[in-house]
Amino acid sequence: MKRFSITLFLCGLLTSGFSQSISKTENIKNLLVLTGSGKLSVQVGESMIISFKKNYPNVPAEFWDNFLKEMNSDALINLIIPIYDKYYTESEIKQLTEFYQTSLGKKLISIMPLVLKESMQAGQTWGKDIGEKVYNNLKEKGFVKKE
Repeated sequence: MKRFSITLFLCGLLTSGFSQSISKTENIKNLLVLTGSGKLSVQVGESMIISFKKNYPNVPAEFWDNFLKEMNSDALINLIIPIYDKYYTESEIKQLTEFYQTSLGKKLISIMPLVLKESMQAGQTWGKDIGEKVYNNLKEKGFVKKE
């Protein structure tokens, strides 16, 4: 009888932990959908494709269209859920969800694609400038043969 009670207790603990995990997973998924994380990432991917198109103008549009079809926000969300699960408690996920339902949270969601796009452009410019400075400095110091 004692073994049976212990087994029931352990099963209860496992079931309780599993249901909390499902609940947290669903809360994370809801948060990611609410914030548009999947859609935002797809937009970033689309921006990357636009950059590739500029660099490879001879590639047919069909090639790029096929890549765009493969960008699935649900697949990305499923990859992101374990990351949020690792760094946030269920309580924090709920608090974030509440924040993103406020007017400031909604504003943050609506302008984030623009902020990220402009930030990426600024980062590209910054990276290009640093790359040029490093190359020029290497050339001046004789590490790269002058052309």
